[in-house]
Amino acid sequence: MRAPPHDHDTDSALRETLRALPKIDLHRHLEGSLRLETLVEIAHEHGLDLPASDIEALRPLVQVTENDRDFRDFLAKFDVLRRFYQTPEGVSRLAYEVVADAAADNIKYLELRFTPMALAKAQNFALEDVADWVIEAVNRAQADFGIQVRLIASFNRHEPVDVGRRVTQIAVDRIGKGITGLDLAGDEVNFGSGPFAPLFVEAHAAGLGITVHAGEWTGPDTVREAIEQMSAMRIGHGVRVVEDSSVVQLALERQATFEVCVTSNVQSGVVARLEDHPLHDLYSLNLRTTINTDDPSVCDVTLTHEYMVAVERLGFEIDDVKRTIITAAESAFVPPGEKADLVARFRKMLGLPALRAA
Repeated sequence: MRAPPHDHDTDSALRETLRALPKIDLHRHLEGSLRLETLVEIAHEHGLDLPASDIEALRPLVQVTENDRDFRDFLAKFDVLRRFYQTPEGVSRLAYEVVADAAADNIKYLELRFTPMALAKAQNFALEDVADWVIEAVNRAQADFGIQVRLIASFNRHEPVDVGRRVTQIAVDRIGKGITGLDLAGDEVNFGSGPFAPLFVEAHAAGLGITVHAGEWTGPDTVREAIEQMSAMRIGHGVRVVEDSSVVQLALERQATFEVCVTSNVQSGVVARLEDHPLHDLYSLNLRTTINTDDPSVCDVTLTHEYMVAVERLGFEIDDVKRTIITAAESAFVPPGEKADLVARFRKMLGLPALRAA
């Protein structure tokens, strides 16, 4: 197993304290979490026309570097990554390794979102087959690494509605087999979510948890749209909600949870500097705030690193980090009884008092 990405931190004692915390990641993309050494192996094995003689040659194509400027550069990494899904065995291996790496960072509960179209496109695999390969690999990894994983099926705004309909049906058909949520991702600047809204309403009615990327590269209006028109219980990123107090109030009333990914937001140009990130603003407004990775290999981070950023750069205390972990447990896409058990388990692991029965 490879070591986690370098944390770029100096306070080793604090890092070890945060690394030891039992963690929850609600917003992690399979396609953005791949081991670079595995990608190099796949490129060699299948003769991919890429400068992938070694990790350093491949890195600028699949990982954010100092030369990348905005969300277009960020999204371009995924265009390259789509070329690596060459065989069923390769897809399964990559999914298995993503879970293994999460477990190595002491993540105990993971909601891993995957995009069937991204995994299927290079070889024109059936979307249904891809979903089943991911489910099988994740189930094996859960057993091997002592981590609980649920899956979120995702599709992108720029894709046809028919693709969204197929992915939605795949997710609904696999409720109880590991898929518990549906996500809309992609370029929110140039593509609206309106055409997909009925699919999310139907998915919610069928029992899936709903999360929507919104309020990241666009303003708070997309957060309002996700909550009011798409039945969103959680918002992917959503950090620009702070720009409109009426949307903040809506999110508070609906108890929407925000899946915040700090480093990703800086690298994709959502905020100019780390110190400008509104994570603490969301938290201080009593919005349901969680800390997540988004794309660990694309961003070169771990969840431990993101906790370090929150504490060292954004004014969080360790107790605040623990509170975000409990918020994540309370926001998990699992049935109520299972959720109560998850919250109780994390409160115990974090050394927090048990909740009194109502």
